[in-house]
Amino acid sequence: MSISDFAEDYLVDQKEGMRKLTAWLLNEVMQLEAANQIQAQPYERTGKRRAHRNGTRKRSLKTVHGDVELDKPQFREFPFKTEVFERYSRVENSVRVAIAESYLDGVSTRKVQKVFSKFGLEDISASEVSRIAKELDKLVKEFLERPIEEPIPYLFVDASYFKVRTDGRYINKALLVVTGIREDGYTHCPKGASCLNRML
Repeated sequence: MSISDFAEDYLVDQKEGMRKLTAWLLNEVMQLEAANQIQAQPYERTGKRRAHRNGTRKRSLKTVHGDVELDKPQFREFPFKTEVFERYSRVENSVRVAIAESYLDGVSTRKVQKVFSKFGLEDISASEVSRIAKELDKLVKEFLERPIEEPIPYLFVDASYFKVRTDGRYINKALLVVTGIREDGYTHCPKGASCLNRML
């Protein structure tokens, strides 16, 4: 399809036009990634070639414009790597961020699912929202438990109180902000605390 074809589709149906344009663009990105990884264009004869193409594999991706079906390139010699989506994730990063923000705001998984269905993402189930939220919990835990590698002679501690949903009800909790000053003058967030979040 040409750009004019996409433009015509957009004038007829904006949502479907954007969905098709998104699929085309992401497929083009993966083709460029493939060419860079094997150091050769399709059917190009060159001594710099690192691998040979082995067709494509269909992969679906949930985007803010709806589900799109992509053609993921395959190599014979080694796996194709792409930044279009993570290896096992079919949810666009912006969607994942929105789900994470809703989770942090205390919105139930069922309500998050209902909201995203209105944006054309009907296939995001409550269990998938819950799984993404658990991944977020894991990242936060890793951040809070990272080791301290240098001495921190100075600590600045402050707190603000917010209503937080806990066990189905809202209670006041302190947002503890701890910032450490290293000997070289740089700031550091100590283990077990965050410059942004640590609920007590």
